Amino acid sequence: MRSPTQPALSRADVESVLADGLGAVSIVNAAELSGGTFATVWRAALADGREVVVKVGPPSAAGLLAYERGLIPAEAEYFRLVRDRAPGVPVPSVLAVCDDWIITTLMPGRPLADEDAPRARIELGAAVAAVHEISGPHFGYTGDRPSGQDWPTAFAAIVAALRADAAEWNVPLPPLEGVVERHHDVLAMVTRPALLHFDLWDGNVLVSPSGGLAGLVDGERYLYGDPLLDLVSPALFRRIEDEPEHPFLRGYRPEPFDAAARIRLSLYRLHLYVLMIAEGPSRGIQRTDGRHDYLTGLLNAELALLTS
Repeated sequence: MRSPTQPALSRADVESVLADGLGAVSIVNAAELSGGTFATVWRAALADGREVVVKVGPPSAAGLLAYERGLIPAEAEYFRLVRDRAPGVPVPSVLAVCDDWIITTLMPGRPLADEDAPRARIELGAAVAAVHEISGPHFGYTGDRPSGQDWPTAFAAIVAALRADAAEWNVPLPPLEGVVERHHDVLAMVTRPALLHFDLWDGNVLVSPSGGLAGLVDGERYLYGDPLLDLVSPALFRRIEDEPEHPFLRGYRPEPFDAAARIRLSLYRLHLYVLMIAEGPSRGIQRTDGRHDYLTGLLNAELALLTS
């Protein structure tokens, strides 16, 4: 089912975007790509030999989470940052961008979600570690989205914004009042705002025919903060700190997970589950389909850890 945030595009629509972004070009073939629930994405082969990706953002009337404002330009920012400052990490080149769409080079490979590839996971860990060496000017998101001059302030604002989204759409959440604030001192141990991808689930990781890392895509949700935030999605719905042989960790080579790191990882899973619960109405997901209850169960498990 297409999410309400994903505009329905025709080949003529894609041709129009390409004309606006690249000028007069001729398309040999084009097809929509699947996998995401936010924007609509097509690949196109051009007569001049280039293969490109066209991503078109949600229509103006779509309901979005507060932090999802300006995500298309944000994706261009992320790719340019990584290409300039971590050139060994494979991300697309930005060919053209505006508020509503982005055109990039097509990265080769298949999504990791299609079939597991341990080598790609190891190389992803190493690539993400390299990206984390890039520091930002503040913590949190760019623009007028939640941010702060320290990580506890930014992270509290990020979670508060998601809770406000859920309240506006009448999405029930377990009691969360004061949970983040009680762990201020642990969050304050993070003193450098590292560049984070955040959305490192398997669908955004591309694998080469030989099984290595071919590309990292969908960087629109980037922010600056604790590197541990990026260790949640590579082991989605699990606790990566309890899997010391996880291939991502073998590539990333983090410091040992002490008690403070484990608390922060639990907070970051809490954040992700709140986000996924809150976005349900935006994506047209019915609360009765089982997803809401499953995520709420995971969220309650993290709350139990944080209050024990």
